[in-house]
Amino acid sequence: MTDSNDRKKFLKKPVKPVSINPDAGVDALVRSMGQAAFQGKNLAVAVDIWEEMLKNRTTVFFGLAGAMVPAGMRELVVYLIKNRFIDCLVSTGANLFHDVHESLGRHHWQGSATMNDTALKDAGIDRIYDVFAVEEEFNAADRYIYDLAESLPRRPYTTREFCYLAGEDLSRKGKAEGVLTAAYKAGVHVYCPAVGDSSIGIALALKDGPGHFIFDVIGDVKETAEIAAASKNTGVVYVGGGTPKNFIQQTEVTATLQCKKVEGHKYAVQITADLPHWGGLSGCTFEEAQSWGKIAKKASHVTVNSDATIALPVIVTALAERMEGFKRDAPKMELKNSAKVAKRIWEGRR
Repeated sequence: MTDSNDRKKFLKKPVKPVSINPDAGVDALVRSMGQAAFQGKNLAVAVDIWEEMLKNRTTVFFGLAGAMVPAGMRELVVYLIKNRFIDCLVSTGANLFHDVHESLGRHHWQGSATMNDTALKDAGIDRIYDVFAVEEEFNAADRYIYDLAESLPRRPYTTREFCYLAGEDLSRKGKAEGVLTAAYKAGVHVYCPAVGDSSIGIALALKDGPGHFIFDVIGDVKETAEIAAASKNTGVVYVGGGTPKNFIQQTEVTATLQCKKVEGHKYAVQITADLPHWGGLSGCTFEEAQSWGKIAKKASHVTVNSDATIALPVIVTALAERMEGFKRDAPKMELKNSAKVAKRIWEGRR
């Protein structure tokens, strides 16, 4: 016969049907979803954890993979930066290249995933699933990046320094606010650990002969470990996985090997459409990361298995409603090789 006391240990909260109120906002809907199940519940947990990060003196790392800027998520990321919902952005080079493209006044276009791709090639149009872009306009963004690099004194640059200088330059020359310009103005560091695996790398490879632009990517590793070690708490939010996710995860490992006291990221949220049983990083669980010491043993964490273009706008809108009026004491992001040094280099070359 079943012991009712044993049963009570498991039955603590009833599932409550999602209620619809036409006068309520997104946060109210998300809170209602949090009393239901499956990914709707996880969506609500993600907002709760992100809110806790912002209220608990946490340095928030944000990993951005996938083609999020072409897919229309650019202003969402700008909002996160401007409102200091994140403190350090680690992105694929592709997202930053597309950000430059749009900051220069160009567009991505709604298209179709079922178009004739050879016909698109003949028309000079590139396709990213159901998004179109004009190849000739991409070439203009390539030229902008090349010219920016050529204008700088010859020495190795961390990707943070380069992104800072690009943000400063685009703030003057660009036609629209973007990720890099917002980060430059807000003091949010931007890293791009796989910068060569993007159109940024392609643009910088246009120079003939010796003397090409050099990135100090190991400097990026040391800097991000320094940020993690100097923080009271660290939290992570991942859109997809790939290099940005692992680069942020490894800050805890690097800091440990540098004999700095860290215990893993205390808060963790990820939005992914991948699954753990394929063995890939994008789908790997936070529990797996705990075995490496990348996520704290007692971390608050959740995985939202969803298309990020669905989950991220809902999460951020709910968070924005919830945090309205809250004045966050954002962590200072000073580094030994600080952005101020990069700014002096830029001002000196003008």
